[in-house]
Amino acid sequence: MDAFDLFRKLGSGAKFDLKRFAKDAERFKVVKSQSKDSSNQLAGVSFFGKENTSLESRLSEDDGEEEKEVSDEEQASGKRKLTKVDEPVKTALKKKKGAKTKSEDAEPEKSEGEGIQWMSSQDKVKDPKKESKDTPSLKRLKQLHQEKVNRIRHQNRINVHGTDIPDPVSTFEELQKEYDLDPRIIQNIKEAGFQTPTPIQMQAVPLMMHKREILASAPTGSGKTMAFCLPLLAHLRQPLNKGFRALIISPTRELATQTHREFLKLSEGVGFRVHMINKGVEAVKKYGPKTAKKFDILVTTPNRLIYLLNQDPPAINLSSVEWLVVDESDKLFEEGKTGFREQLATIFLACTSPKIRRVLFSATFATDVEQWCKLNLDNLVCVNIGPRNSAAETVEQQLLFVGSENGKLLAMRNLIKQGFLPPVLVFVQSIDRARELFHELVYEGINVDVIHADRTQQQRDNVVSSFRSGKIWVLICTALLARGIDFKGINLVINYDFPTTAVEYIHRIGRTGRAGHKGKAITFFTEDDKPLLRSIATVIKKAGCPVPDYMIGLKKIKSKLKRQLVAKPPRRSTIRTTPRILFEKKPGKRIRFVPHPSV
Repeated sequence: MDAFDLFRKLGSGAKFDLKRFAKDAERFKVVKSQSKDSSNQLAGVSFFGKENTSLESRLSEDDGEEEKEVSDEEQASGKRKLTKVDEPVKTALKKKKGAKTKSEDAEPEKSEGEGIQWMSSQDKVKDPKKESKDTPSLKRLKQLHQEKVNRIRHQNRINVHGTDIPDPVSTFEELQKEYDLDPRIIQNIKEAGFQTPTPIQMQAVPLMMHKREILASAPTGSGKTMAFCLPLLAHLRQPLNKGFRALIISPTRELATQTHREFLKLSEGVGFRVHMINKGVEAVKKYGPKTAKKFDILVTTPNRLIYLLNQDPPAINLSSVEWLVVDESDKLFEEGKTGFREQLATIFLACTSPKIRRVLFSATFATDVEQWCKLNLDNLVCVNIGPRNSAAETVEQQLLFVGSENGKLLAMRNLIKQGFLPPVLVFVQSIDRARELFHELVYEGINVDVIHADRTQQQRDNVVSSFRSGKIWVLICTALLARGIDFKGINLVINYDFPTTAVEYIHRIGRTGRAGHKGKAITFFTEDDKPLLRSIATVIKKAGCPVPDYMIGLKKIKSKLKRQLVAKPPRRSTIRTTPRILFEKKPGKRIRFVPHPSV
């Protein structure tokens, strides 16, 4: 064994600085001399698993891999098999094919510099390409997401105006996942028969979950009650003894009772204390300042709440209210005897919590309500489903000319003779006319009853209960039941007296065709109703129902006359088929004195 072989054996696995000891390496035949085919890069690979010095420096800086031992036969021939270390070298050389290469021994400094430049140039080239590819992809994803959101809103006719509007939700599961709702509430929703959110729920619920103040308008029977019940229960989380934290105002006690029932249904098993003011005297003791405040949600009408607030000291404390919901807002904002604007202002001032959020819902849109909301609500978002002030498209609408007031009763009896599918709601314009029509139909052999404001609360509750259970087929009512009240499966609505406004008409016929079911509405009109005919015919035509062209072409009435008709509906003759002479008091007959024969 000579000195060279001994050196190879002893130096097996050792790492040499070939750049520093280049001459010694060449002397001991560790690397090839410069004279041997320097143009071939593979010929400059060392026997220790390394390429020539330039590649060695590059690989040692990047990878720090160790050299490997080769056999004596490979040393003699100057050839060897490529190891795993050489594979990236071969790949790099292929990529550099066609470029001018130089050996490290000849120009070590330049080769090293070239290696560094080669690595850095790759980085510089790749990064801008990555950025240029990634940036459009993010923009494209945002664009596709926005197109999907717009498609959902367009399909469901959701119109929304405001800033920073959250995306609508398509399923209750998505709602639970996104906002971490109580699973028991979702279970109650499914048990109540709701499978998917309605359009108003798809957009209004996410908005309220983000604590936004909204003005929402959607057709009758579209699920507005659950649209505000669900986020309220989600925000309150659990019962607390802090007093009322949510307040819902409704224009009628019947609607308040219905809302109260919905809250109880959705919050079953969660433990919320949902209350409703029944009698003012009892409420003073129940909600007074000395109570333990073991309540969470209050559903009431304005007048009953005002009665408690006017007590000295106030019999109810609203300083903890975080959510104030005004249902049927356009009705509550009306001025005069029929509206509740003054009472509503008192209630708003009594809710002094800095965390309070106010939301307003209605089936019809009022311009004055929108103006008030824009001035007084924080970062308002307006949501409306479909065209504003439009009737439900699930209702088949019909206008029927009856000639005169007497013709209405004849048309009503014809409908009864032809046969109809109960339950049926009949609307008249006053309490007196409701009584008169009831006395005429009670002898027609149908189960009929009447409800109006002059009846006691117990009588009204009994009538509504009987109507829901099917004991009453035909219910005669005034505008009392035109707002919000939800009777399941009403098949027919008859407007016995022509409505004075399009808004009133929309709410009347909205008692049928609810929750996607089909319904029918028939409206009687006479020659005296001609001034009001155009506005109602326009609503019917927008809903896709046939209307004679002459009705749309009628002259539009002046605003002053319109306001007068709203305040004071036209006088109508008495509903009576019995001859009037039977109702008139007969003058007392004079008894002729016949003297007794004996006189």
